Amino acid sequence: MESMIKAKNIHKYYGDLEVLKGVDLHIKKGEVISIVGESGAGKSTLLQILGTLDQPSNPKNYETEIQLDGQSFINMNDRELSAFRNKNIGFVFQFHQLLPEFTALENVLLPTRISSKNEKESAEKAISLFEDLNIAHRLHHKPNELSGGEAQRAAVARALINSPKIIFADEPTGNLDSKNADDLHQLFFDLRDKYGQTFVIVTHNPKLAEITDRKLVMRDGMIV
Repeated sequence: MESMIKAKNIHKYYGDLEVLKGVDLHIKKGEVISIVGESGAGKSTLLQILGTLDQPSNPKNYETEIQLDGQSFINMNDRELSAFRNKNIGFVFQFHQLLPEFTALENVLLPTRISSKNEKESAEKAISLFEDLNIAHRLHHKPNELSGGEAQRAAVARALINSPKIIFADEPTGNLDSKNADDLHQLFFDLRDKYGQTFVIVTHNPKLAEITDRKLVMRDGMIV
């Protein structure tokens, strides 16, 4: 199976504190991967670097390499990174991060507007995603009118709207009750099967970690 992510020798310092100590990683296309470990192990930092939201420290000194679907992004400038991220990567966070002044549909369409996609086609795709996620009846509701589970599903739709190659999820069920969490777990697998996306999920939820294709354990800035 082809690689989605190849990473070698990722280091990250905050001042004198070394948070990532030379992480190597290989993730195949279509895998659902969980990353687990105690708080402070470096999970979210790793996810942000893989997702282009943060940069590794001293990549030249450490001969750091990171490729997403065969393309290296370490030396891109901010503008190139933004375009690369918008095209290739979707994010789901613990708190849905929907903008309160927009409806669920308007929130989901924001990434398509950034990339200047056809509005009619984007709206049709969004409605199809809302149907897949069982929230088609909530298209025109604002975030404060949605339940926690519905808001998180809308956030998943937003992550998927540009058909990214990979979805990074940071504690996506951390704010949900167990029923909504279980439903969202199943949803990730259903979406992978339907759309072929790769999922990398940082989680403290042992139930989710056990059902993923592979579980990576982080300890003290390394994958063990």
